Formats: sequence, C-alpha cells, structure tokens
Amino acid sequence: MVMSKPDTASVDSSKLQQEANWLEFSALSDICGLVAGVDEVGRGCLFGPVVAAAVILPNDALPALMAAKIKDSKKLSSSRRSQLAQHIQTVAIDYKIGFASVWEIDQINILQATLLAMKRAILKLNVQPTLCLIDGKQSIKDLPVLQQTIVKGDERSLAIAAASIIAKVWRDDLIVRLASKYPMYDLERNKGYGSPKHLLALQEYGASPLHRKSFRPCRI
Repeated sequence: MVMSKPDTASVDSSKLQQEANWLEFSALSDICGLVAGVDEVGRGCLFGPVVAAAVILPNDALPALMAAKIKDSKKLSSSRRSQLAQHIQTVAIDYKIGFASVWEIDQINILQATLLAMKRAILKLNVQPTLCLIDGKQSIKDLPVLQQTIVKGDERSLAIAAASIIAKVWRDDLIVRLASKYPMYDLERNKGYGSPKHLLALQEYGASPLHRKSFRPCRI
C-alpha cells in the first residue's frame, strides 16, 4: 500500500483556522507585554469557596496548548484536566490562585465574591502583566492593571482556558480533601454542586459550616 504524504497546504490551512479561534493569534498578537488570563470555578456550587486563577503564558507555549485542544475546563475529563494543569504549571511564566470563602460569599454575594477571588489571584502574581483578560462581562473594581472582559473567554483565549483548568483542578482537589469530613453530601462526586444526592442530604442532615447559606437549597 502506498502512503500519501499529507498536503502541506491543507495542514497549514487547518492550523490557521485553529489559530483564528484564539485571541492570542489574532486580536492580541500585536500587544507588547505580558497577558494574564483570569477565570473562576465554583460560582454555582452550594459548598466551598469560589476559586479563581490568573495565568501568564509565554508565546512559545501557545502552539502546543492549542494543539492539545485546551478548552473550557468543565468539558474535559478529570484525568485530562490534571495532565493539562501539570503542563500549564510547567510552562507558565507565572500563575496564582485566589479564592473567596463561604463566609465572604454569604456576606457580599457570589458575584462580588467571584470578582474578589479573581482580583486576589491577579494581585498575587509575582510578574505583573500588561493586560488581564477576564472571563465574563464584569470588570474588576480598582484593579491596578489594564483589563478586558471577554464573554465565553475560555473558548476564545488560551490564557483564560489555562486559568480555568488551573482553578478547576485546585478547587476539585480541595473539595475531595473536605469530602472525608462531610461524607453524607457525596462531595467527592459532585464537587459541591447541587446534585440530586447532595440536595437530598441537605434535606436530611441540614447544611454544614462550609455550605453557602445565602443559596436557597442551603437554607434548611
């Protein structure tokens, strides 16, 4: 059987199409300075903190991450997320985690707590970026760095997608560790989200100290 060589033009065209989907290869390609991607995870959970990550990637790491089909962390398997998180942590110029506690969520509401977690992650960076790409449509108040909000940013920016993965893996690991203390809520499986088993446990046992009392299902 004769093996034909791949059409170089087709390969290049496919790569260009993939690059066009990511801001780092299009709208942001001319930016001078470092860009940080910022995303959160756990906003809709009933249990535990809301967690954010800020990630600065070097330009030479972007093609490999694009080829790895990096995307919204929630769409990846747990094992794939962990693999990508290790890779991102290895190649990143800098990355940091920020979070807002259950108490803060209940005091200032989940939106403000999410923005606080993002701000904390950015301010912890050892390397200051020129621009922060913020997932969503809400800007962060009093941030001493230029910022740009991007709706569905984890599908449009490799840096935001990387931040989504880092935040998700960090938070999931935390919830799994806490699950042994609160086994009745099935946290190891639901990661704090309102699964049927979790909601039934709230009805039977009430809310734990780490449940968000400002969320209706936890007002038992």
